[in-house]
Amino acid sequence: MGLFGPLKPLRRVEEDGKTLAKTLSWPHLMALGIGGIIGTGIYTLTGVGAGLAGPGVIISFALCGIVCACAALCYTEMSTLIPTAGSAYTYSYSSMGEIVAWVVGWALILEYSLACSTVAVGWSAHLVGWLEEGIGLHLPAFLLSGPYAGGLVNLPAVVVSLAVMGLLLIGARESATLNIILVIVKIVALGAFVVLGFPAIQAGHYDPFMPFGFLAHEVGGEKLGVMAAAAIVFFAFFGFDAVSTSAEEAKNPGRDLTIGILGSMGVSTLIYMLVAAVAVGAVGYQDIAASGEPLPHVLRTLGQPLVASLVGGAAIVALPSVILVMMYGQSRIFFVMARDGLLPQAVAKVNAKGAPALITLLTGIFVAIFAGFIPLKQIAELSNAGTLIAFVAVALSMIILRRKLPDMQRTFKTPLYWLVGLITIGGCIFIFSSLPIQSQLFTLIWMAIGLVFYFSFGRWNSRLRKEAKATPAE
Repeated sequence: MGLFGPLKPLRRVEEDGKTLAKTLSWPHLMALGIGGIIGTGIYTLTGVGAGLAGPGVIISFALCGIVCACAALCYTEMSTLIPTAGSAYTYSYSSMGEIVAWVVGWALILEYSLACSTVAVGWSAHLVGWLEEGIGLHLPAFLLSGPYAGGLVNLPAVVVSLAVMGLLLIGARESATLNIILVIVKIVALGAFVVLGFPAIQAGHYDPFMPFGFLAHEVGGEKLGVMAAAAIVFFAFFGFDAVSTSAEEAKNPGRDLTIGILGSMGVSTLIYMLVAAVAVGAVGYQDIAASGEPLPHVLRTLGQPLVASLVGGAAIVALPSVILVMMYGQSRIFFVMARDGLLPQAVAKVNAKGAPALITLLTGIFVAIFAGFIPLKQIAELSNAGTLIAFVAVALSMIILRRKLPDMQRTFKTPLYWLVGLITIGGCIFIFSSLPIQSQLFTLIWMAIGLVFYFSFGRWNSRLRKEAKATPAE
């Protein structure tokens, strides 16, 4: 028993019918990570970040990359040490106890579910723009936005959410294989953007480099500065942690998870830095900030309308892979929480292909509702808050288990673990402080609601607590 409730054993054997099939190898996991990271963030938030930080958005991406790289090292050690589903929730359960694990799992609902919804709304905007620019097709306005914008529902966002849900119901391996194809499409499109935009870079577009300063500060009710941009573009780095949720399904966790997490993080950060530098250097940050689809806009400005259409089309084809990765991660988190008794046991069942069908169905519906009715910006900010909490929990878990079990065999050991862990924790707290006040307050309210649910249901149905009561004291 830990300070915050019972501790889950680091490795325990689950009952038949409550385990996930081992079907994934490192190419699937690396593509899963890249598929989750490279998506709406780089396609749309480059412009949002440029509006908040100017050319300094390049630093915003770099800072987020450093924090996430450190977090990735922590995730790699923890996922290979505890190769079961559940990600930050499971790691917290084994190192800090049930109550902390519940808080982290509740935060992961913000991360994964709202990230899915954010990408679905972004995909809808790209689709609508492509249809109108490309073939002159105009869909009814009331079906393209929720009540917040005077519409009825964002129907394309709902449709793509439910379509991805259906794909996940087929099985993890089939979904991951399709994801590899979509990842290739995205990388080729971004590569074309860099190649065509690089010759157009003008040094004058980088001056002044940080027109709004470094620290986040409010101007006219909006936070500006490099850190303010970092708090938003942090969303662009989601994805690699979803790889850790697949630990139970990895054929060779030690090798596959290490390559999958670190490989996807390294490739994606390099691509982000190149794309941001080219976009701002080619046309100027003011022009980028005014566009809802910054990359195609840059290409059109440079006289490349055909390639602009192809890049926009690639976003439409490939962005669903981000929804796939996030929805996959969310369904696995729900699955493990239910298996542990903190959510109703009925959802902790897998189908004939080893996929958690019921919880995937419920997750898809939940995501579709948010995508159809909630504004994009607010969803992204709240999703960031959930991720920051999860990253802090993983770093703490890594440090705690290093101290408690220093001699335990580890497939991967985080180098300079104290420094890496503290950079992750300090960086995440710094970024969280740069979020809008409304998002910070909502996050605290969300956590309070989660604790009420835990003490009214989860605590009394906890599998570990029931087992502890059933086991006679020695």
